[in-house]
Amino acid sequence: MLLSIHPKDPEPRKIRIAVEKLNAGGVIICPTDTVYAFVCSAHQPRAIEQVAKLKGAKPNKADLSLICNDLSQLSTYARAVDTAAFRIMKRALPGPYTFILPASSEIPKLFKNNKRTVGIRVPDHPIPQAIVAELGHALVVTSVHDPDKVVDYTTDPERIDEHLGYQVDLVIDGGIGGLEGSTVIDLSQGEPVILREGKGPVEDLL
Repeated sequence: MLLSIHPKDPEPRKIRIAVEKLNAGGVIICPTDTVYAFVCSAHQPRAIEQVAKLKGAKPNKADLSLICNDLSQLSTYARAVDTAAFRIMKRALPGPYTFILPASSEIPKLFKNNKRTVGIRVPDHPIPQAIVAELGHALVVTSVHDPDKVVDYTTDPERIDEHLGYQVDLVIDGGIGGLEGSTVIDLSQGEPVILREGKGPVEDLL
């Protein structure tokens, strides 16, 4: 199912349709400020397993992140970071960054693993922001594209629907997406470490 949602002014009725799918344990494909992504509710264990499978990984080993609505929501999923790290995130977010942070006790429950860190995103895109706000908790997220294989169809929601729509409950058409992933910065040890340079510039951030 392909659902067109306005990328700058998402229609509340359509956002509710997406959230109903998520609350029912569904997996959807959603635009972000970087690439299109598989997302599901962080409160739906079977959906998290499905997202991992779509990336070809076991849930306890999949490299999944969370989309939060804002910095205040981070405290549910990540332990406190020092002031310098918080300032970096405050400058960067919302934006095309994934921050690796010390995981809270919630993360082993969500991902069924013993990982001590978690990737957190606050994308600068009205559609995922509206979905998380309506949902009331974080989304589990992983990009549709493979970082090692740039496939042009993953930028076009209609072509994404053709190739992957049968594997998910909904594909959101929020316009043409990008091919460049987020910049990944590890703040789990205090000193920032750039793990991957992506769309988010780092020159003025660190």
